Amino acid sequence: MARRGVARTFQNVELFDNLSVLDNLLLGRHQKTSYSWPEALLWIGRSRKQELAARRHIEDLIEFLGLASVRHLPVGILPYGMKKRVELGRALAMDPLLLLLDEPVAGMNSEETEDMARFILDIRTELGTSMIMVEHDMRLVMDLADRIMVIDFGKRIALGTPEEVQRDPAVIAAYLGGASESVTAEVAADLDVAVEDLEIGVEEK
Repeated sequence: MARRGVARTFQNVELFDNLSVLDNLLLGRHQKTSYSWPEALLWIGRSRKQELAARRHIEDLIEFLGLASVRHLPVGILPYGMKKRVELGRALAMDPLLLLLDEPVAGMNSEETEDMARFILDIRTELGTSMIMVEHDMRLVMDLADRIMVIDFGKRIALGTPEEVQRDPAVIAAYLGGASESVTAEVAADLDVAVEDLEIGVEEK
């Protein structure tokens, strides 16, 4: 993987559950190191320098993602929302130019979803990392995305800003599944509120 390449978050990966949070994130940093086995064995030269640099970088990520209190715990015993944060951190450890998020809030409760949304916003604003997110939570998508592509049964039916997509008749029909006009208006109004909340948040910043 290139230094500024593409990183992807993983779902349902049990391979790393017995490792600590710290070790999980260090694994994501492994591809950034390059030294010989004698250097690794004796922990000298490039090995010592690169491993210490990797540890500093990971400690910063742990603070960024709010994982300091669980850094030494096995990932397998953590709540679901924290496990997803560890997966996110492992991808961020690679310093990606583009981060692919595959349903980052799937299976989360409302509190965990809000936490993940905040971290995604921080990744964009503080780390400057571009993201492509696949997600079915329309309110989350409306709050976070700059541009949205809506796909219905493998076919693109809309592409544009949140404001443009929320008013697209094809999107409303696909989202509601042929619901009545009154329900259609209700959902459209709900999407309007989501966009207004986003605009207010941007203005406050």
